[in-house]
Amino acid sequence: MIRLRDIAKVYPMGNRELEVLRGVNLYVKQGEMVAIMGPSGSGKTTMLNLIGCLDVPTRGSYYLETREVSCLSRGELAQVRAKKIGFIFQSYNLLPQLSALANVELGMKYAGGIDSEKAMAALARVGLSDRANHKPSELSGGEQQRVSIARALVKNPPLILADEPTGNLDSHTSEEIMAILTTLHNEQNNTLVMITHEADIARYCQHIIHFKDGRIEREETL
Repeated sequence: MIRLRDIAKVYPMGNRELEVLRGVNLYVKQGEMVAIMGPSGSGKTTMLNLIGCLDVPTRGSYYLETREVSCLSRGELAQVRAKKIGFIFQSYNLLPQLSALANVELGMKYAGGIDSEKAMAALARVGLSDRANHKPSELSGGEQQRVSIARALVKNPPLILADEPTGNLDSHTSEEIMAILTTLHNEQNNTLVMITHEADIARYCQHIIHFKDGRIEREETL
């Protein structure tokens, strides 16, 4: 699913350069659940942005499935994101003026068109059929994250990226969210890559990648 070869990311900082990623090589199999861990500033968020086609490497190659995406134009990257990748964020990233159903439908807009029946089915799968017409301000944090999961999964993308999906939640709600993610992952057989600071959350995954100073320090297979 994912192949990274000698990936580097360098940002200009006035008269100097900041090298955030330093020759990263990574292989993720289709259908894996992968956790990325590491201290702040280790490069894990930059890595997730590159995998999500939100940014491009300064050098190196990135293959998503069989296609090299590291050299695509902005428009081509947008098409890859729309059709191949679902995003789940720590802060949910729901539009406050829209209902839960409309937020899920928005996830379908650029991937072939809105299907309200399919959006409702996605909400049902995360246990929110009765909250479809509620706005984010009327939902708990856990419910908002479930809407975010439904939005990411409604187009059945082969790759799901989650940035601290339980970071704003209490431990009980975090377990509920991970149980939902694991169940849906098993049903759809997608590839899930997530950032987390929590070791107990990382243990839901089969593959744990530890970042330090812009490099992969070590990998675990569970």
